[in-house]
Amino acid sequence: MDNQRTLLIVALAFVSILIWQAWQTDYVLPQATAEAVSQNGQGNLAQDVPSAGNDELRVTEGGKSTLKAALGEVVSVTTDVYKLQINTLGGGIDQLQLSEYPEEKGIDVPVQLLNDNGSKIFVVESGLIATEGDSPNHHALWQAERTSYVLSDEQLRVPLTWTNSQGITVRKTYVFSKGSYRVDVETQIVNNSTADWSVREYLQIKRNNYTEKQANSFIYTYTGGILYTEEDKYQKIDFDDMQDENLSQKSIGGWAAMIQHYFGVAWVPNKDNQYNYYTKSLDGGLYVIGTYSANKTVSAGDSKTINAVLFAGPKLHEQLKTTATGLELMVDYGQLTIIAEPIFWLLSFFYDLVGNWGVAIIMVTFSIKALFYKLSEKSYKSMANMKLVQPRIVALKERFGDDKQKLNQAMMELYKTEKINPLGGCFPMLIQIPVFISLYWTLLESVELRQAPFMLWMDNLSSADPYFILPVIYGITMFFQQRLNPAPVDPMQKKMMQLLPIMFTGFFAFFPSGLVLYWIVNNILTIAQQTFIMKRLESGEDKK
Repeated sequence: MDNQRTLLIVALAFVSILIWQAWQTDYVLPQATAEAVSQNGQGNLAQDVPSAGNDELRVTEGGKSTLKAALGEVVSVTTDVYKLQINTLGGGIDQLQLSEYPEEKGIDVPVQLLNDNGSKIFVVESGLIATEGDSPNHHALWQAERTSYVLSDEQLRVPLTWTNSQGITVRKTYVFSKGSYRVDVETQIVNNSTADWSVREYLQIKRNNYTEKQANSFIYTYTGGILYTEEDKYQKIDFDDMQDENLSQKSIGGWAAMIQHYFGVAWVPNKDNQYNYYTKSLDGGLYVIGTYSANKTVSAGDSKTINAVLFAGPKLHEQLKTTATGLELMVDYGQLTIIAEPIFWLLSFFYDLVGNWGVAIIMVTFSIKALFYKLSEKSYKSMANMKLVQPRIVALKERFGDDKQKLNQAMMELYKTEKINPLGGCFPMLIQIPVFISLYWTLLESVELRQAPFMLWMDNLSSADPYFILPVIYGITMFFQQRLNPAPVDPMQKKMMQLLPIMFTGFFAFFPSGLVLYWIVNNILTIAQQTFIMKRLESGEDKK
């Protein structure tokens, strides 16, 4: 096996994976349409409240009649990071914009993360379900003290109140903090009735399967549900899984989330209590993931407060880590998270030093190259030695013609005489592949790099180079790097290798420029290292 064949196989495999992911996005994942959802995105009201086998949690008739009899009032909330709306009909957040994250660079239109109208449905809901009688679920009518709130201090409290004729009062308060995408939700139950009141808390996220616009169709990122429990840790539960069967899983603590590229929403219940996590597929192309507690009894004349945390916003590592255990796994690095997380830490470290993500990418590339210097050196020495004996291999091919058995014997004898391991250039490269793939996902998934400027015309590292300058530079560096490697003996392989720089130039024309920048710097460093090793071998300074 020669090194060029290995390079070709790896390159084509990588391209094939990306093309398959694009095909999955375009033709396999179902797309919800505006006609598939109701006007307010609620679907069937009896469907979207959690149930638990024989002990079913249900929307009571009182809840339904309340929905028919009244329309909710909109409560607008503005913080330094949010512009959102809470509807008193249900008491959930139906609209949420991320003030600091524009949809497109240079256009003052913020990302609409939560929405209850149109073809994109994404909402958070919570409530209580009583074993008997009315209860404040997410179809009940709540009362608000005001219709507008603005954060002017470190913290802002937005209360909603629900009461019934038996003397039960429930006060749900959203607590917003300055600079934070964490929202604390306090639910206080005051039982002024003459009987005990037994209820369950539930928290859920509902959305349809719309797909956010990607920078190009060759990039696929996961959109769907995530469940984290102490028993099973991190689980992806995509929309197909929810369609196939309803999940029901008990755990102490944990969290449930829906994520998309760069952004996500998660409910984090009390970490010390047991909860049942569930998923549902609803009519109209809607999907639900959430959790509910065991029955909680509030004695007559007593009160109880239930605490939960809502995270809704960009998947920022530090905020995720401080919000809940394992919540940083919402940043979807895939199977290579154990490698990708240290790479992101290094990238952030360099950014803190220089204040530029493009420069940080270059510095990470140098660091990775230094880490694998000795391993790469062995690979490049093997390639250089192969190139030195290439004329002799060509002569052997001409001598033995189509007699492949004799040709292979003669080549093996040549390798043995010259102390060359034909596989010596392969294994060091294969060992480094997981690191390169991890870096790819780090640069692709990290919201910190979204719309980040570098220099000159490169004002957005998360989008493709608008002038195609970086892809062309990449193609040139790949061409020169190939010139340093031994040419394949097989004419067909040789032609394929000559086409690779052109193919990858076109391919990388649609890649985020931050990724292309990494590969350019990596190629330049590889060329420098190979040239240095080749000159030492030719001069006899570096013996085999």
